[in-house]
Amino acid sequence: MALSDRPAERHRQVAGLFTDRVRGTRRWDAPAPVAGWTARDVVRHLTEWLPGFLASGAGVELPVPIRSRAPSADEDPVAAWQVHCDGVQAVLDDPETAHRELADPHVGRLPLETAIDRFYTADVFMHTWDLARATGQDDRLDEGLCARLLAEMEPMERVIRSSGQFGARVEVPGGADVQTRLLGFIGRDPFWPGR
Repeated sequence: MALSDRPAERHRQVAGLFTDRVRGTRRWDAPAPVAGWTARDVVRHLTEWLPGFLASGAGVELPVPIRSRAPSADEDPVAAWQVHCDGVQAVLDDPETAHRELADPHVGRLPLETAIDRFYTADVFMHTWDLARATGQDDRLDEGLCARLLAEMEPMERVIRSSGQFGARVEVPGGADVQTRLLGFIGRDPFWPGR
């Protein structure tokens, strides 16, 4: 299935695949391909960084269920992810989002849905491989989005490396498929053996 070019629908698709990997995880302490991380840390990362980014850049708070607070990834990684994911989707599905902007000193001003798509949905997409590989699940990613992300990021490699958000490029064999090339670019060993 091809991924949508609409940010709300693309998030639904990408987050849906990550949700499947979250629900399929049986060992949350399994080592992940990111040095020092476990499967639980992948979920923790995705549920912790976006709320501050949205609040500071757009004054947006993710909705949480009434009468309950979102659990942490330490308490219940499956529930933590689901509450967070549903909150992001609610923001993207809200008609008012089309009129909102995010302002950030590093990225400038962007429509809110574009900022979520470019920085967060892309992050969920790439971390899907981390969680899948850590937990022995299907780690194939959409080739079209792999190609698009790689094409967008390669010209900005120096900025990306200096951000501290990505590891050093991992060299991959010539003629490697686009997923392997993307993983190597973002500092993952595409041949990391997993659990």
